Amino acid sequence: MIRETTGTQRRPRTRRSLLLRLRDWNDQGSWQEFSKIYERLIFETAIKAGLTREEAQEVVQETLLSVAKKIAGFDYDPQIGSFRGWLLQITRRRIVDQMRKRGAHHAERVSGNGTPQIELLSDPTSSRLDALWKAEWHQALLDMARALVKRTVSPKQYRMFELYVLQQMPIKKVMTELRVNPAQIYMAKYRITRMLKKQLRELEKEL
Repeated sequence: MIRETTGTQRRPRTRRSLLLRLRDWNDQGSWQEFSKIYERLIFETAIKAGLTREEAQEVVQETLLSVAKKIAGFDYDPQIGSFRGWLLQITRRRIVDQMRKRGAHHAERVSGNGTPQIELLSDPTSSRLDALWKAEWHQALLDMARALVKRTVSPKQYRMFELYVLQQMPIKKVMTELRVNPAQIYMAKYRITRMLKKQLRELEKEL
């Protein structure tokens, strides 16, 4: 979980600096990366939970606003809980808020198993939203890993990886488009693939 600390007790507990950078209001780059990647995670989870696109977008905005307000005064301790769980708790509350706004008729809509939908989401023992969240989480981590790796390699090297590995463009076409040789492409693939795997492992431990 994220636990609040004050004064001299506030110490960085993360092995990496991502969450610490989010606490710095002047680090716009980290906030832009966070927002771009986690907007999709929150939005898709809200949609699959039964919200409309407009409601899901409001959930995104309210969740990110809550994170911005709270993260500066909280310390991260992976031994107690995860950032993933903390973010899910905030998202869950915002989804429930949206369902309550629909009024009694929509909020008490009966789900397939006969339980009111609002109860499924507000009940902390319910695994429905947890399952939806888990399904989207890996893609969010992968997107974050790619964004972090992209900042550490040259634009041309990442473009080779993007075309050849992510878009599966034939190697000859990549060579022609970027004016590179096969060795450069294979080196970009090898190097960035290793970096991505390492970054994913670190993110999984941190978040």
